[in-house]
Amino acid sequence: MDNETIKSRLLEIENTNLDFTVTLTGKESKRVNGLYKPDTREILLHNKNFKTDNQLMYTAIHEYTHHLINEEEIEASGGKAPAKSSKVHTNAFWARFHGLLAVAEEKGYYEIDLHEYPDLDNLTKEIRTNYLEANGKLMVEFGKKLAKAHELCENANIRYEDYLDRILKLPRQAAKTITKVASVPVNPAIGFENMKLVSSIKKPEERANAEQELLGESKKSPETVREMMKRKANVTVDPKEKLEKEKQRLTKTINELEKRLEVVEESLASM
Repeated sequence: MDNETIKSRLLEIENTNLDFTVTLTGKESKRVNGLYKPDTREILLHNKNFKTDNQLMYTAIHEYTHHLINEEEIEASGGKAPAKSSKVHTNAFWARFHGLLAVAEEKGYYEIDLHEYPDLDNLTKEIRTNYLEANGKLMVEFGKKLAKAHELCENANIRYEDYLDRILKLPRQAAKTITKVASVPVNPAIGFENMKLVSSIKKPEERANAEQELLGESKKSPETVREMMKRKANVTVDPKEKLEKEKQRLTKTINELEKRLEVVEESLASM
């Protein structure tokens, strides 16, 4: 593929009003496969890194995602160049990128088809069943055992926190998460990490929908599901309520900082 073909395909995947260029550098790089320059709106692709056009398109779509986000940030700032952020690969970025990959697959510009590679396809099924699902089931049992241990600690007048800290040597937050996952009906087939995500959803119907997106042959990534949840939450939250909660958080932070400032001032005065 040449520069113009790649650009044309990217525009068909999702259009942009902010012009950009695509350049095949003719080089190989051990550091990166591609690069996006937001100031000049250039997508650079080190095409010597790729064996197939499929691999090339994956990186091209990745860099194009940066361009689309750059366009949105320019529009949001009234035409000004967006401030540089230390973290560009946010959850929102990956969700957007994976969405573009799905469109590219529909148009035939990119594919990830395991059926052509029986060894990889069989290994994938083994990983899903014997590791992701098996681990999910094991962690559910683990959570139930922790809940029982909590109950027995209460009966024995033993602080459960101390039991976790110094007997099991298990971080409290990890124990809390494992116990919570075990208390919510979630399909272990999605794997424990995704179970943590789904179990945090309060409404059963929304939880079931998120679980379905992560099951089987669906190519929805956890980042995509997380962004879907975030968008639904933003729609349902009342703007006034959101501001009031932000005010509470800010007030709490200010109070804590004022207390800390008093301590520092007293320490300085005594020196």
